[in-house]
Amino acid sequence: MSRPRQPGAPPTQILADLWSAAAGQPAALEAVSLSGSDPVLPSSFRIGAMAQTAIAASALAAAELWRLRTGRRQGVAVDMRHAAVEFRSERHMRLAGKPPVALWDKIAGVYRTRDGRWVRLHTNFPHHRDGMLKLLGCAYEREAVQAALMRWDGKAFETAAAEAGLVATMMRTPSEWAAHPQGQAVSALPLFEITRIGEAPSRRLPPGERPLSGIRVLDLTRVIAGPVCGRTLAAHGADVMRVTAAHLPALEMLDIDTGRGKLSADIDLRAEEERERLRALLREAQVFVQAYRPGSLAGRGFSPEACAEMRPGIVVVTLSAYGHEGPWAARRGFDSLVQTASGLNHAEAEAAGVAGPKELPAQALDHASGYLMAFGAVMALARKAHEGGSWHVRISLAQAGHWLAGLGRTAHGFDCADPRQAEVADLLDEMDTPFGRMTYVRHAAALSETPARWERPPVKLGSHAPVWPVPD
Repeated sequence: MSRPRQPGAPPTQILADLWSAAAGQPAALEAVSLSGSDPVLPSSFRIGAMAQTAIAASALAAAELWRLRTGRRQGVAVDMRHAAVEFRSERHMRLAGKPPVALWDKIAGVYRTRDGRWVRLHTNFPHHRDGMLKLLGCAYEREAVQAALMRWDGKAFETAAAEAGLVATMMRTPSEWAAHPQGQAVSALPLFEITRIGEAPSRRLPPGERPLSGIRVLDLTRVIAGPVCGRTLAAHGADVMRVTAAHLPALEMLDIDTGRGKLSADIDLRAEEERERLRALLREAQVFVQAYRPGSLAGRGFSPEACAEMRPGIVVVTLSAYGHEGPWAARRGFDSLVQTASGLNHAEAEAAGVAGPKELPAQALDHASGYLMAFGAVMALARKAHEGGSWHVRISLAQAGHWLAGLGRTAHGFDCADPRQAEVADLLDEMDTPFGRMTYVRHAAALSETPARWERPPVKLGSHAPVWPVPD
């Protein structure tokens, strides 16, 4: 995509660049209203502009699909403060008035290594935690982990963790990342890609009262980014089925927050008969979203090309940690680790005048990727309606991080207070769920004719049979 003409471009220009990169009609931008300005969260980066434009892009795409259905345009308005709060939706979710339990494992986080570098460990999944303890040969205590890491140099540990299939990165400066082969590979990629991967006739959109009515989405994702994509598509009327399996690790509080609007079915892809269940769902779907480790689903027979053969006209959306090019293309990763490796944590710490890595005030790469995945999916659906074909939408957390860095910095960003729960009460709503009364952040995009909403509450994973509901 074309990047902003210079760091500090206004949100209207950032959105226009996103829209142009997805081949959107310029006239659609006339219906958008963007309000507010950075800083809205304590950061030297333009988190507010990133949140506002990513959410606005996904909403404008939904409005464009509505125009294709009805011939009518509708207004789209996004306030920056609201968008930034939605980028932290997991922090503001409450069940029966109680905040979510801590998500982080007790040994997750940052440590020093023998050569004075910083490394970040992600151990929230049990198999990652156990593998890390085995690699380090230490007890399950922070002090033991720190002592073990003092026997390693940072880069050697990062490499060994990756080779063991674990998730840890060494903190780099922005210039170190720019010189790194993976940083160079990421910088050469566009923010996202929407490419045609197969032939299929054009089809009219199914009838419905919302932009994505009649659109069936398979959501094979976990944690934040991919689930935010599915939640966003559900907010505009899609039938979204989250597919997981009982043996896979889960983070319940995140699953509840991102589970609004979704069905949830268990399918164990290790078994052929279960893979056939997924194929049956795929043959009746319009969108297939996946964020598994690169190559994992392809090995089970569900590469984008294989999906297009099984379901001509499918839109496949793929998320990775570091992009599909470069020496780290196959590596596992999470938002916090990409922040550390790519220089964002170093730059944030330097701006704040603190030692060691400093995280962004939101899982911004996750949330931005999720909304951009939804944006790409809907724009691909619009192209399919016009010209047919099967489509592949591709993005990575590292590409989202590169985009954020390119948006420029905010002077005096740390003068902005971190918003507390009571201070965002005007942006919250409630619904009844199987887990109790849920407080959640309303969607930040206001559409004038088809307001975003979630018609299904979040449910326990695996609550539904792996079959699509019969339309009313």
